[in-house]
Amino acid sequence: MLAGAAVTGAGLAACTTARPAAEQPHATGPKSAAAVPSPTETHSKDAGTHLGPQVVHGSRDQSQVALTFHGQGPLSMADALLAEAERAGARVTVLAVGTWLGQYPRVAERILRGGHDLGNHTMHHLDITAMDASAAYAEIAGCAQRLHDLTGSAGRWFRPSQTRYSTPLIEAEARKAGYQTCVSYDVDSLDYTDPGPDAIVSTVLGSARPGSIVSLHLGHPGSVTALPAIVRGLASRGLRAVTLTDLLSP
Repeated sequence: MLAGAAVTGAGLAACTTARPAAEQPHATGPKSAAAVPSPTETHSKDAGTHLGPQVVHGSRDQSQVALTFHGQGPLSMADALLAEAERAGARVTVLAVGTWLGQYPRVAERILRGGHDLGNHTMHHLDITAMDASAAYAEIAGCAQRLHDLTGSAGRWFRPSQTRYSTPLIEAEARKAGYQTCVSYDVDSLDYTDPGPDAIVSTVLGSARPGSIVSLHLGHPGSVTALPAIVRGLASRGLRAVTLTDLLSP
């Protein structure tokens, strides 16, 4: 059994992760699976090709996995998780909510200083699939501007809020805001349900494959405690935890 987390703080609500009908045994949120269809192509990276408008995983020929964190929650918990990642020799990607960056502006520099990726997870973490084009653009561009104000760059990666998969509208508005690729994932840790660190480790290691993109969340103590065991478990299979940039670079 993993020891309990040494950090405290209430976990925040996570993204609704709408899944394809074949993966979803029952409704998990206000949207049905049909409202956000799974992509007909994963647009995953293979050697010699460019990323498409949506990426679900990287090349299956590489010995790397990207651990991606939806960025919100108490600052102390974010600091603890980043420290655990660095002690384990891992680098992660934080896709940050703009209002969270406004609340804790120093966290942006802390993420980058540790060698991690920092990207965009919309300004207010609302249901972007329910928005028209103008509202969706405002959510993406607002967070992009905040990232630029704090770091000098809007970052390369964008993940839509409250949906696992982007839609053509979201992809179009993301391109307008400067993001050529929307980031999905092929491994859902379910850590936002607070199942305990052992369950998080089991879920991730049971599904991760070479090239996987794993969805995790800041703001949940179990994720902090689980992280070292996830990194060790990946390493035992010859897989290294890297940033999205490292995973998806040609």
